[in-house]
Amino acid sequence: MSDSKQEHNKALVLEAFDTLFNRRDYQQAEKFWSPSYIQHSVHIGPGRDGLFDLIRSLPPTLRYEHGLILADDNHVIVHGRFSGFGQTAWVTADILRIVDGIFVEHWDVIQDEATEDQSKSGKPMFGESFPSKG
Repeated sequence: MSDSKQEHNKALVLEAFDTLFNRRDYQQAEKFWSPSYIQHSVHIGPGRDGLFDLIRSLPPTLRYEHGLILADDNHVIVHGRFSGFGQTAWVTADILRIVDGIFVEHWDVIQDEATEDQSKSGKPMFGESFPSKG
């Protein structure tokens, strides 16, 4: 396994997430997600259609930001934040299995983002600062 494969897979995930979640370009997004995509999420319906339908149902103010991203062989894990969808932002760890440059399987861990008042550790869950109040 080469470092270039790992770097390619990380770049692929970031490009795909921006394409779908921020730009809402469903036609381009299809090239990243397999038609037989397997989804392991309590929040997302089955397959690629389940994911795309969820994003279509959210307001255009939805935004995705990525943080730490790690790759190992055919898997990528990215720590991120989804905001602007009318409720408390979600801080996520998304795990993708990639085969031949296409996402074939996905798992996620999702938490509501804590405010400074809610954080027992006194540290933000994503980035260097807490979300703004309001």
